[in-house]
Amino acid sequence: MADDKEDVQLFGQCKACIICSKDLDQDTAQQHASLIEENGGDVVIYEPPSTFPPINEFTHIISYTIDFAEYETACDALIPVVKPEWLHMSLAKKKLANPRQHSPDPRLFLNDVVVTCGDIPEGDKDAIIGGVLAKGGVYNARISGLVTHLVDLTVDSDKARLILTKKLNVKIVLPHWFDDCLKLGRRIDERPYTLPDPEILRSPPGAPIRSSENKDIVGASTPEPSVLPNTAKNQHKLDVFEGKQIMLSPDLGIGPHLKSSIEELIEQAKGTLTSDVTKADMLICRYREGVAYRVASRLNKDVGNLSWLYHMLTFNTWTSPLRRLLHYPVSRTKIPGFEGLRISLSNYVGEARAYLENLIAATGAECTKTLKQDNTHLITAHGNSEKCTAAREWGMDVVNHLWLEESYSKWKKQSVTDPRYTHFPKRTNLGEIVGQTRLDKTVLESLFFPSNDPQSPRNAIQNKGQNSTTDAKPSVMLPRTEKTTKSEGSSRDTDNATPRTTEKTRRIGVMDNVQLLTTPARSRIVAGGKENDTPSSTSSRKSKETAAARLQEIAPDIALYEKEMKRVGGVIYGGRRKTDEDRISIGTKKRRSVEPLDENRDEENATDSKRQKKSRCPVSICLLITGYQKWVQNPKKEDADKRQLRELGIMVVQDARKCTHLAAPSILRTPKFVSALAYGPAIVSTDFITQCLKKDELLDPSAFPLQDKASEEKFGFSLAEATIKAKRNKNKLLDGYRIYCVESIRGGFDTFKSIVEANGGKCAIFRGRITLASPAEDSEDDDDMNASNKGRSEICLLSSQTPDHSKLWPRFRQMVYDIGRTPRIVHVDWLLDIAMSQELHRAEEYELSEDSNPQADH
Repeated sequence: MADDKEDVQLFGQCKACIICSKDLDQDTAQQHASLIEENGGDVVIYEPPSTFPPINEFTHIISYTIDFAEYETACDALIPVVKPEWLHMSLAKKKLANPRQHSPDPRLFLNDVVVTCGDIPEGDKDAIIGGVLAKGGVYNARISGLVTHLVDLTVDSDKARLILTKKLNVKIVLPHWFDDCLKLGRRIDERPYTLPDPEILRSPPGAPIRSSENKDIVGASTPEPSVLPNTAKNQHKLDVFEGKQIMLSPDLGIGPHLKSSIEELIEQAKGTLTSDVTKADMLICRYREGVAYRVASRLNKDVGNLSWLYHMLTFNTWTSPLRRLLHYPVSRTKIPGFEGLRISLSNYVGEARAYLENLIAATGAECTKTLKQDNTHLITAHGNSEKCTAAREWGMDVVNHLWLEESYSKWKKQSVTDPRYTHFPKRTNLGEIVGQTRLDKTVLESLFFPSNDPQSPRNAIQNKGQNSTTDAKPSVMLPRTEKTTKSEGSSRDTDNATPRTTEKTRRIGVMDNVQLLTTPARSRIVAGGKENDTPSSTSSRKSKETAAARLQEIAPDIALYEKEMKRVGGVIYGGRRKTDEDRISIGTKKRRSVEPLDENRDEENATDSKRQKKSRCPVSICLLITGYQKWVQNPKKEDADKRQLRELGIMVVQDARKCTHLAAPSILRTPKFVSALAYGPAIVSTDFITQCLKKDELLDPSAFPLQDKASEEKFGFSLAEATIKAKRNKNKLLDGYRIYCVESIRGGFDTFKSIVEANGGKCAIFRGRITLASPAEDSEDDDDMNASNKGRSEICLLSSQTPDHSKLWPRFRQMVYDIGRTPRIVHVDWLLDIAMSQELHRAEEYELSEDSNPQADH
């Protein structure tokens, strides 16, 4: 009896609103309502597009989607939005279930997953359970009717056999599926990971990856649709705008005939048109600017573009304009950092490809149909394509579409080093998850309609008395004051992050919206009715503080850029220069054809194209070249020769760690030569390059050994013996050494750092302070330095005899003495001789002192 009473009162404190949608029809909603009422709760069934009841009346909202007008308001009021499964789970447990595990929010992409684990390692089990719970899923220790996924390595476990024997509706997947989902932050298809025959284990590396249809971007691939929506299938019941007032902004730039057609469609959908932004429920505009856009956004009205309007008319369903990136008005300005980027696409097809092309244009970057050496980024759905191989060879950033979508959503260029943007699951085409990223409303507010603007509701109310001289009705085309113009111009020119508009502010603005857009008697009317976007001639203190904060934010990127500009030899991309006029035309018969391919035709005829293309010679030699005089001041010949060498199986590399062979005209003390010696490559004369190019064939490199007895005598070592010692040392000659270097050393700190690290040591700048200058090492102290030099009684400082260096010596000596070590201030020859001979030398033989000869450095 007590149990029956408990069941009846389960929802006794609940008042729920059930929202009908295409996934939850009226009959099903009525069944859910009966369950709630039978257990003591109150229910209201809402069927769009009728007027939504007051949101504060409810304790729960039941919906399969977050695409209803009051979702944001419900989140602000902390009213949980749950799927109908929450009801059944609560009844099964006889207590209210956790609403987070039944949220329709796509950010909790595992919220309909109930997982159990088979015979997998305990550490993997804990990681999977934690990830599933964090993303809205549920863990169950045993097999039950609620379980949707079993994580296992084989089908031989007890749980797997039970599922197969009883033919339960449970998917048996490898742990790799959860790992890839969590790395991407998106749910991908389980099929390639499903046991007993998972595709990721049986498919060969080069096998084509299938692409699947993506429904998230249907009708959302462009911000400027070219044709009117097709409403024929919904004509008998087209009511998506029932009770709604819609305003079409003048910035749409549409002609009278098209505007008349759109107005007719809106009226067919039972909507009404208005020219008063304060009365409108929806604003349709093109750009994120103008009085109407800012006022509508601050009043928490729905703001979207024509594509969003057409989408609702086509499907007769309301959706949030923030759900799809190209359903929201675009910006005339470019995302900081995207200007000048040239981006190409690979492995995306159909509407997904069109969507990404338009999204690239909206960021301010350039989308290229073909991949060339002057491209900066390649966005690909998977890593198995010739474009990906070429892009990596040419030094481009290869990322997935999440980098582009989240840069646009946050209006900030995201780092390409984030693992989420460079992760490509083995047998998954990421085109299936295109279009799932939402716009960030907080970012939009802080950048495009900040609440500290004089036209915000709060400031309009405060200045009500001052503006009462004008009784004109609010209108979108009202002139603007000089004060407003200056403020808006200043806010547009700075990344001024402002607090979100509070709920109190929104209520005040709505209650007194008649005074919201009143204009002072003294105003400056701009000719032609356009807004004056000229910023103030004197920046405010707030603007200066914001600019300083922005500069501090991008300081690491500036430092990295300056570091790259100082790289010895300059910054080049895969051995090619962007200014080369003939980087495509030269050697077209021998190099792999990427540039002239039409992408759509390439996608459709991929198999035939690959058969027709000449297969490239596999790489047999990775060659590092230094001191080759024929390429000096002749970049065109350099590029042509490198392409010819690649066709012979010789890949020219820039990283000493990747080289198998080193080519030089003689023994040199260049950074490339000295660093490469630590890896023990085969060392050949540059005659090897000349003869291979001349004969157009791959010759035996052992026939071209580098012989330079004069330099060996000069530097006091044997090149052949150094190579043998390097292989024996295995890059650990300086293991345990912490070598310091003055910042302005001749040749550059980065040069000596690369040499030290190639030999297993650590190198840091010494500026006269104990803490190091590198951001990653700022927290290191004397104890850390002591530990790094464990077993080393001496600590060396690379320096020269110049006065600006010698003034640092006393501080260095004191620092080293304080930790019980012996300081050695040495000439750079000490490090160079060690690296070239591949054996340690006594530091005191190269030691500098205040009495040393200043000419020794020259």
